[in-house]
Amino acid sequence: MLAVVKIAGQQFKVKAGDSLYVPHIAGSTGDTVEFAEVLMTDNNGTVKTGADVKAKVTVEIISDLVKGEKVIAFKMKRRKGFRKLHGHRTQYTRIKVTAIA
Repeated sequence: MLAVVKIAGQQFKVKAGDSLYVPHIAGSTGDTVEFAEVLMTDNNGTVKTGADVKAKVTVEIISDLVKGEKVIAFKMKRRKGFRKLHGHRTQYTRIKVTAIA
């Protein structure tokens, strides 16, 4: 079974047993989280979308806080001596899909 689920404003295509990185969600390692906002399901060729979908995706948190690559925003105005350097690392959570029901 395949499902498209909305997690923290982003859509992810998941199957049971998949492991993926999502934007940071509350919880610690080993916790079970359930997502009810499923946008589409595909069960052996039977596709359901919109209000017809009555599925929930259950996931287990593998790593509760993973930092992404460093993103640098550099601003400069030529001949003015103006330079600004900002950077950040986005926080992710690694999850494993246990069931789609």
